[in-house]
Amino acid sequence: MPMTRHQLLLPLLAFGCALLSACGGQVVEEAPAPLAGASQLVLVVTPDWSATQGTLRSYERLAGGGWREVDRAADVTVGRNGSAWGRGLHPQQPGAFKQEGDGRAPAGAFAIGVAFGYEGQLRTALDYRPMQASHWCIDVPASPHYNRIVDAREVGDAAVAGSTEPMRRDLHAGGDQRYKLGFVIDHNADGEPGGGSCIFAHLWDAPEVPTAGCTAMGEGRMRELLDWLDPQLRPVFVLLPAHEHARLREAWDLPPEAAPAP
Repeated sequence: MPMTRHQLLLPLLAFGCALLSACGGQVVEEAPAPLAGASQLVLVVTPDWSATQGTLRSYERLAGGGWREVDRAADVTVGRNGSAWGRGLHPQQPGAFKQEGDGRAPAGAFAIGVAFGYEGQLRTALDYRPMQASHWCIDVPASPHYNRIVDAREVGDAAVAGSTEPMRRDLHAGGDQRYKLGFVIDHNADGEPGGGSCIFAHLWDAPEVPTAGCTAMGEGRMRELLDWLDPQLRPVFVLLPAHEHARLREAWDLPPEAAPAP
C-alpha cells in the first residue's frame, strides 16, 4: 500500500523534535568538552574533596590526539577546606559549589588568565601585569569590580575599600611573597556575586600551608609554568579530586591519573 502524505511527514517531524527540546522551540546543543581546542593543560589532582594538598602536572596535546606530560610533577597546596565545584569551562556537576570565603579551591576546568607579580618584567608569553601598591583584587561581592584586579589610581580609593586582597602583599602584609609570581585562574569569570573571587596560582607560604582557595607551589615550578604557558595554545587549568578525575577522564579527554609526585 503506498504511504500517505501524513505518513511521509512523520519521520521528518520526529527528526525535527530530536533537534528541539520537547518540540518546544529551543535547539538542544551539546556542550563542548572543557578541553576542546586546548593544547596545553595544567592538571591538579587531590586525594579527595577535603584534601588540602595535591599533585600538579603539565601536558601538551599530541598531534594525533592524547596528551604528553612535560616538565616535572610537583606538590601543591589548595584550599584550607579542600575544594568544591567552581564556575568555569565545564558543565554543571553534582555536589557542593564554591562560595565566597568558604576556604575551598574551585574544582573543574578553567581558562588561564593574565600573569602577575612583583617584578617589572617576566619571561612568559602570558599577558604579564606588574603589580603596584595600588593594585587590589576585589573580593567584596556587592562591588561592581567583584573578582577583578583593579588599580586604585584608576578606580579610586573608595572602590577598593573593604577588599582583603592587596596584590602587593609584600607591601601590605608584612613582606608576604606569595603573590611575587602567579597567574589568574578564570573561576567565576562573569563575577557572579558571592560565587568566589581572586582565584590564582601563586607561590606557597610553605609546603604544608594551605590557601584561602588558590593553588600554591614552589617558586621553581611556578617559573617553569610561566615560561611554558602560551596563550596561543589555549591553556586550561583543571583541578579535580581523584575520584572525579576517574569519572570524568574520558568525557573531558583528560590524561590518565599518574602516581603522586615523589
